[in-house]
Amino acid sequence: MTTVSDVDATVARVNGIALHAPGHALPPDDLRQRACTELLRQAAQKEGLLRADDAPSVDGVISEAATVAIEALLDRMLSIPEPSEDACLRHHAAHEATYRTGERTRLRHVLFAVTPGVDVVALRKRAEAMLLDVRCHDGKTNDQFAAAARTWSNCPSGGDGGDLGWLSSTDCAPEFAREVFGRAEVGVLPRLVHSRFGLHVVEVLAREPGVAQPYEDVRGAVAMALRQVAYVTALRQYLAVLAGNAKVEGVDLAAADTPLVQ
Repeated sequence: MTTVSDVDATVARVNGIALHAPGHALPPDDLRQRACTELLRQAAQKEGLLRADDAPSVDGVISEAATVAIEALLDRMLSIPEPSEDACLRHHAAHEATYRTGERTRLRHVLFAVTPGVDVVALRKRAEAMLLDVRCHDGKTNDQFAAAARTWSNCPSGGDGGDLGWLSSTDCAPEFAREVFGRAEVGVLPRLVHSRFGLHVVEVLAREPGVAQPYEDVRGAVAMALRQVAYVTALRQYLAVLAGNAKVEGVDLAAADTPLVQ
């Protein structure tokens, strides 16, 4: 078992358990994910759901037994209320665009890929500078966006000026789709879009809004979305309690918008 005495002081830890190998820097989101997972793994041990000799990991891959135990722990500890009909109706009315079918968006992007060992702070600064630059040129005759994509994008689409063509939400990673679809924005988005692949500067060239679906046809999807929101809220609160009772070193769990647990 890796403990405080075994590692350099720069290694992030939860209750003395190292989250990564010495000298191996991780992007902040990856580090928070590992910390959350380790908090849950230790809680599963305390609840008797996981053997005390289950070995922690410094590579981010926990044992199969730990994965099963964490699922059992969350089933036991999280109380997820069933959404009411009124709550579902309000959610559908407020997010009507989310439940359209056939929505398509023509996009291009510049991808700043997050890879092992990359300086995430420097990468973000570079992406933010590029976002500001292309927004200043948005709509002008010289195509700064295409030039930026050809020079800087880590996506094969860079050779085509970042053009991804017409996409539906199912063509994209879910976290990317949430930032792009169900909106009215056209042009260079005023924010970086985060995905599992990295940071994206995105331009919406055109939109086809699709067809609105009546509430009765999407009641199940609406209820599922509200249950997911309740689950994330409950998980965040539970992790906050675990973190408050633990010694967490070298990682800022408060910086995460949502619990980063796979």
